[in-house]
Amino acid sequence: MLRSKRMVGFSLSILLLGTFWACQGGLGGVMDQVAQQMQSDQPLTQNEIIAGLKQALEVGTGNAVALTSKTDGYFKNPQIKIPLPEQVRKAEDLLRTVGLGDQVTAFEKSMNRAAERAAPEAKALFVTAIKQMTFADAKKILQGRENEATLYFEEKTSAPLAQRFKPIVHSAMSEVGVTRYYQSIESKLRVLPLGGSLNLDLDQYVTGKALDGLFFMVAQEEAKIRKDPAARVTELLKRVFGAQP
Repeated sequence: MLRSKRMVGFSLSILLLGTFWACQGGLGGVMDQVAQQMQSDQPLTQNEIIAGLKQALEVGTGNAVALTSKTDGYFKNPQIKIPLPEQVRKAEDLLRTVGLGDQVTAFEKSMNRAAERAAPEAKALFVTAIKQMTFADAKKILQGRENEATLYFEEKTSAPLAQRFKPIVHSAMSEVGVTRYYQSIESKLRVLPLGGSLNLDLDQYVTGKALDGLFFMVAQEEAKIRKDPAARVTELLKRVFGAQP
């Protein structure tokens, strides 16, 4: 019976070791923690499993928000940079030819600035989603697909995030000049041969791209969960993993 309990504790330790990435650690240190847990007569409880995973996800989503909300968090990250709308991209060469290159560049930069301004709003919603996580949710994340945590956050937070982001994006776009640049570009396109009209919901476009970028960064952090186990962690996780302070 005691051997069975130890094996259960060992198996759950393996699951948890794959979920935390706050600090980078070597494989040897991780395996030492596993060995310590195997020798323990007190296997991990359900509450410890879910608490450890929640702490890991809170760190990871916090990292994602911090990375996107800093200056150039979107603009200088080619993986999430908000591009010119398709209608503008199609006319970009024409716009630059007639001397509007600076306005096109400023328009693109200001859209990304608006997204960076809105990104901090995600933190509270991520924390709420983590607090509401059940053991079934945690088990699904631990045993599911490689982006299971990201899918969980998308399901739980996409709609409320869009509601929070949109007015902030709208306000930020006015402050950083997105709307002004867009209106200027559109007015020039109307009078240029084959220019046409942009006919774009700018609030929706920037909000949607901002959320796409945010969830991409959450997925990047989740990849660390799967690939980079940690050694130095919070006090709770030191106890969970059987590590010494």
